[in-house]
Amino acid sequence: MPLPRNRQISLTDTPYYHCVSRCVRRAFLCGENKETGQNYEHRRQWVEDRLLFLATVFTIDLCAYAVMSNHTHVILHVDQIKAQKLTDKEVVQRWQKMHKPTLLVQRFMDCSSPQLTDEEFITLKSTISIYRKRLFDISWFMKELNEFIARQANTEDDCTGHFWEGRFKSQALLDEHALAACLVYVDLNPIRAQMAVSPETSNHTSIKRRINDAKRGAQPKEMMPFVGDPKLHQPKGLTFNLQEYIQLVELTAQSIHLGKRAKANIIGTPILSKLGFNEHQWNVLSQCFEMTFSISAGTVESLRRFQSHTKRKRMTGALVRL
Repeated sequence: MPLPRNRQISLTDTPYYHCVSRCVRRAFLCGENKETGQNYEHRRQWVEDRLLFLATVFTIDLCAYAVMSNHTHVILHVDQIKAQKLTDKEVVQRWQKMHKPTLLVQRFMDCSSPQLTDEEFITLKSTISIYRKRLFDISWFMKELNEFIARQANTEDDCTGHFWEGRFKSQALLDEHALAACLVYVDLNPIRAQMAVSPETSNHTSIKRRINDAKRGAQPKEMMPFVGDPKLHQPKGLTFNLQEYIQLVELTAQSIHLGKRAKANIIGTPILSKLGFNEHQWNVLSQCFEMTFSISAGTVESLRRFQSHTKRKRMTGALVRL
């Protein structure tokens, strides 16, 4: 039986989560079905557009993504504090981009409507509180992504029923070691699947979007930015240097093609030197991260804290023993 989400997600331990959704009924999310010859490549853009849209609605930042033939990878950062700081009207404005609010909430947003009674005001505050919690809820984010894509795909296929597996898989990324490894793992999905020869040609991935924007001296506005090493009064963002991260992804991609000849160069990169990975660890993590860990990934210390907070009996795996 799958674990309940409150045993898999602990914002006390980390705001970062790797989520994977897979298709059922031998369905194709994207790509070409070799049995029927039908091409679904256009659906990749559906997913990418929806992801970038949801990142502007939820107080959940999009860190990385890769849209594959029958599954999607996303890394999300939950910003609970941002959701709590939103005014009631800001919460409603975000929510109504996806759904029509209740009549009572519509009256609240309409300045010309009569004043609410005390009972109506209590109900209103309760409803807005529900909306606010949903805006930083990973399950709601994934629901808004997957249901939207499933409806479009079922309409196109002229069928009904499940398009995705019943639940998406989530992995808590408990520290910088896990975050760095998972970011690269997600960005290199098309390389490992031999769908692309380089990160720059990996369509519908976060790394291609970041590389394209970096050439203009910018970062994608819909995604969580790279802000460099942690320091006082630092803006919110991924605590790695963008150019160093792109270098790490490109060298790791080369190592997948070239094998051991390229790996010596990877271990000397600034990010891996800082985090203390050795060659074997990085080789495993950059190619098998999802299979290596269950619901959480990190150092021994961070895994023990997560185990305690989520009341788990066993701790499985550790990224690096420091």
